[in-house]
Amino acid sequence: MSRRSDAAKSPDQPGRPAAMRSLRALLVSHALSRTGNVVTVFAIPFAVLATGGSALQVGLAAAATTAPVVIGGTFGGVVIDRIGHVRASVIADLISGATLALIPLLARADALPYGALLALVFLGGVFDAPGETARRVLLPPLSQRAGLPIERSIGFLDGTSRLSALLGAPLAGALVAAIGPHPALFATAAAFALSAAITAGLVRLPAGAVEREPSLGYWRDLAEGMRFTVRDPLLARIVALVLLTNALDAARSGTLMPLYAAEQLGGPTALGVVVGVFGAAALLGTVAFGYVAHRLPRRIPFALCFAVAGAFSFAPALGAGVPGMVAAATVSGLAAGAINPILGAAQFERIPPQLRGRVLGLVTAGAWAGMPVGSLLGGVGAELIGVRWMFLAIGVVYVAATLTPLAGGQWKLMERGRG
Repeated sequence: MSRRSDAAKSPDQPGRPAAMRSLRALLVSHALSRTGNVVTVFAIPFAVLATGGSALQVGLAAAATTAPVVIGGTFGGVVIDRIGHVRASVIADLISGATLALIPLLARADALPYGALLALVFLGGVFDAPGETARRVLLPPLSQRAGLPIERSIGFLDGTSRLSALLGAPLAGALVAAIGPHPALFATAAAFALSAAITAGLVRLPAGAVEREPSLGYWRDLAEGMRFTVRDPLLARIVALVLLTNALDAARSGTLMPLYAAEQLGGPTALGVVVGVFGAAALLGTVAFGYVAHRLPRRIPFALCFAVAGAFSFAPALGAGVPGMVAAATVSGLAAGAINPILGAAQFERIPPQLRGRVLGLVTAGAWAGMPVGSLLGGVGAELIGVRWMFLAIGVVYVAATLTPLAGGQWKLMERGRG
């Protein structure tokens, strides 16, 4: 009898109701963990300012909350595959929460020099990418057992990420204003702890869902994941495209949009409205598209929606005011919601289950690697050619790059059943 048959008849394998409960618990824990990340990114700069930190120190602290994603994604995936995905998610949340809880504790004891703050923030950030990757790898077996298309489950997971970003910033602002930045980090640590408890207590992976291979050693396992990522013709193209677009997004959102808001929109309030509208539209688009994605071809909707999301840059390039920016944010946000369900489904179909942790970790690291460069590029470009011309250049490059899948070739492998 095959191993698959044995697993299917295993008495401890959860049925559809149990798998649905596990999937819902996974979504709740993911929302808590992501909300904790959002509050952290918001609270840390204010914690630095509260101790008399300079603008440079604030910038370094902000970088320490995001740069570790590349390290954690690159080197954490092997550990995820070896120790198990549920366990990896729990451990990652516990360590992230513990490091953040140490910050206010040490601050109260007047034992938190700036270097220690950076170290704690960096350490907590290193575990964010492995934790999120572990939760994402749990989706295919739970979705299959629950009878849901994988595109829909990915839409739900990405929807919780977008909801956390949409609600997390106002929540962080309220917490910092009401109780201060250091106590707000206690709330963040509690969110991570609750996420870990929910995952440990309620998420049950179907028996035999992932067949682990004997480890060849950490570095050989990591090299195996890298070889697969580089040699797979579709994954290599996905990483290259998302690396470029994330760099352009970082230039657009992190540098150019604040400058444009100050020059053309009347300040940060209008920027907040535009960003909020984009986030709400992307949330709606992600969840809605997840319900229909499994009935549609992938490559053409992926390219067209990606290009529409990138075309948002043309609105500020043309000097749009607040109404025009809100309209552009609505259309682009809805289109952006369709991207991740397609990408995620294609990736899961191509990556062997025993390699998913390390390969998805590497894909995440590659996607984030260009963001610091993009932020710098946005500032330099604004100085050299101006904000609106820089938006135009980004829009042209973005749309041209994201339409390349329409040319076919190896991008046809994105469709279901294509080897």
